[in-house]
Amino acid sequence: MTREIKDPSKTRVVVGMSGGVDSSVTAHVLKEQGYEVIGIFMKNWDDTDENGFCTATEDYEDVIKVCNQIGIPYYAVNFEKQYWDKVFSYFLEEYKAGRTPNPDVMCNKEIKFKAFLEHALRLGADYVATGHYARIEETDDGVKMLRGVDNNKDQTYFLNQLSQEQLSHVMFPIGDIEKPRVREIAEEAGLATAKKKDSTGICFIGERNFKEFLSQYLPAQPGNMETFDGRVMGKHDGLMYYTLGQRHGLGIGGDGEPWFAIGKDLKRNVLYVGQGFHHDKLYSTSLTAVKTSFTTNREMPTKFNCTAKFRYRQTDVPVEVEILEDGRWNVTFSEATRAITPGQSVVLYDGDECLGGATIDEVFKNGEKLTYVG
Repeated sequence: MTREIKDPSKTRVVVGMSGGVDSSVTAHVLKEQGYEVIGIFMKNWDDTDENGFCTATEDYEDVIKVCNQIGIPYYAVNFEKQYWDKVFSYFLEEYKAGRTPNPDVMCNKEIKFKAFLEHALRLGADYVATGHYARIEETDDGVKMLRGVDNNKDQTYFLNQLSQEQLSHVMFPIGDIEKPRVREIAEEAGLATAKKKDSTGICFIGERNFKEFLSQYLPAQPGNMETFDGRVMGKHDGLMYYTLGQRHGLGIGGDGEPWFAIGKDLKRNVLYVGQGFHHDKLYSTSLTAVKTSFTTNREMPTKFNCTAKFRYRQTDVPVEVEILEDGRWNVTFSEATRAITPGQSVVLYDGDECLGGATIDEVFKNGEKLTYVG
């Protein structure tokens, strides 16, 4: 059964509002259903530009407009320090170590469903709600987190680190609605954000050039781009700027198939490159994962079969998971899979249920460790 509330009017829900259409419709839907709704805008990053313009100010103004239209109180809360300590510092450390981090996963774990949830509970909230495309189902065995009905928008991949305790206080009101209908609801209700463009990319980078942004915090060290047999194919701008399977930005011309980033050697400061989308070194058959976390309340056996995603918009791959004695996971794929990237998330599924996730640490092909990072 889905979450059933006997008396919504006696249930306080605090909605994390970003100034976008999804969180606006979330607040609107809950208000229509009779809940006591409070809107809260989280300021996680100071993005003021050289002209003194801050997009967060604009977003908060949209939150105010929507809350006034719906008829709910609103507040702003500043989590910039927590965000810097828990999300941005992690982001920089991972790039420094040659990996490709996923700050959205960490933001959900540490900010939206920890700092924000704790703040909401102090305000007397029974639940927090966000505009994520995911679903919650209550069962006799605890809470299940299910994929959103809209396959194109499902965001359980980014919620893979949430615990049972966190999920027990969460609502995802638009998880069973498809995105076009969300827009329609916003327009029918006359919400100020109905036609607002969805934000894309990492919140603290926004529309800025990624290289430019990262170079402000980490010194770039240019080096050679080489093939695995030692041919120098050009220069890279700094290993942190490249991710496994990347094609754009290598600047290697010539005949034949395009070139891709296929590995990194941190000690030598070398970016390994190879020709062809299906280059042998881009495919792996297993991985080990750290920082493992189950969303499910089920007692998981030490070995089990399920499906997994290794990046957000990927189709699930059948896998076998072995839980090792030290808590790490060994994940073996049913078929060789392209561009598995250390630092990204491996997220497990049983049908529509998200079982949990972890951070990809090392990648192997038929038992041999691949030289992605080292």
